[in-house]
Amino acid sequence: MEQANNIEDFIAKQRAAIAMNPDCGTSHYNLAIGLLGLKKYDEAEKELKEAISCSPTLAEAYVQLGGICLQRGDLDGCLAYNQQAVHSRAGFAEGYGNIGFVHLQKGNIDKAIEALEKAIRWNPNFIQAQATLANAYLMKGEADKSIDLNLRVLRQEPAFAVAHNNLAIAYLEKGEYELAVGHFDQAKALGYDVAPEIQNEIERIRKNTD
Repeated sequence: MEQANNIEDFIAKQRAAIAMNPDCGTSHYNLAIGLLGLKKYDEAEKELKEAISCSPTLAEAYVQLGGICLQRGDLDGCLAYNQQAVHSRAGFAEGYGNIGFVHLQKGNIDKAIEALEKAIRWNPNFIQAQATLANAYLMKGEADKSIDLNLRVLRQEPAFAVAHNNLAIAYLEKGEYELAVGHFDQAKALGYDVAPEIQNEIERIRKNTD
């Protein structure tokens, strides 16, 4: 309840700021973030568009509009807004990361890899982009590249469940079953929802090694 009240207070302050200066893109953007916190997507979308109208280089606003599209299941809309984000600000890693994610969802693996590699070039510590890229490498059959990148992720964030899951799959593909089982167990312990076919394969390996 207190959090909701805090968001309402934040929203009220942004509305007051806009009343004093209607052309402030940042205030429209901040108001949209508050509205998103209350899941008021339509109102947030309107304010984000106002923010861009006032400040066309506000790359974060394009990313948030892409997020609203994604929430609605509109991958093409999400892709288009994130492409606008990287055009509005050079080297915007988050935009490239989202472009890569959408391409991967659409099955465009090479395009996903190209965008995700750019995201990491601009922000070498972008863990989510690294994990998504590692997944893309895995889907392309490049298990060694995927393993190297997932291990890099875990050096930065040892409890990153997605990386453990990716490693379990990659090591399964390489026939390194002990390592696969270890990372599978860690992914499960961290609450990751492992695909049933991977779980079945791990159980089969366990039975054969008992």
